[in-house]
Amino acid sequence: ALQVAEENGMILPIGTWVLREVCRQIKVWRELGLSDLRFAVNLSPRQFHQENLVGKIIDILREFDVPATALELEITEGSIMENADAAVNLLNQLDQHGLSIAIDDFGTGYSSLSYLKRFPVSKLKIDRSFVMDIPGDPDDSAIAIAVIQLGRSLGLKVVAEGVETAEQRQFLSDQGCDMLQGYWYSKPLDAASFEAFALHAEKR
Repeated sequence: ALQVAEENGMILPIGTWVLREVCRQIKVWRELGLSDLRFAVNLSPRQFHQENLVGKIIDILREFDVPATALELEITEGSIMENADAAVNLLNQLDQHGLSIAIDDFGTGYSSLSYLKRFPVSKLKIDRSFVMDIPGDPDDSAIAIAVIQLGRSLGLKVVAEGVETAEQRQFLSDQGCDMLQGYWYSKPLDAASFEAFALHAEKR
């Protein structure tokens, strides 16, 4: 369904609606005291290349009185590399407004390292396809280690997606992966369930 929306252009109004709903919910949670959390939103390739993306995001943040530092934008490396020179300019604009940028599904595309060092990103996210078979698969383990070392050398945080077992968690932690996400910690939650989860964590 998302691929169809991407192809026919419906992803643009859908993406705007998602951003507005996320910022509306951030405002609610900040009023409840959850002010130190950062929330990630995926941008589709078509969204990333739409006209006046930066202005639209800033307008939504202002509408809900949400600081830019509360929002992180996740963009696939394929989206960025479609037009790398334009992407550098756009990412710099987003960065100047205080928005955090993460490269999602890292390792599945075709990033040029010469461009990667120019992108003002803060995180690389190891795609779950490289996580699901570690530590048993030596090739996937080697890729995960390489991404972690690359991130460290560039001063970037590295996030592993799709962590579902204690063995995966231990291996990635031992390799120095900065952040882990996946069913090992929690399945996807609706807003009310996340609110209860986060407020409980704040009190611990």
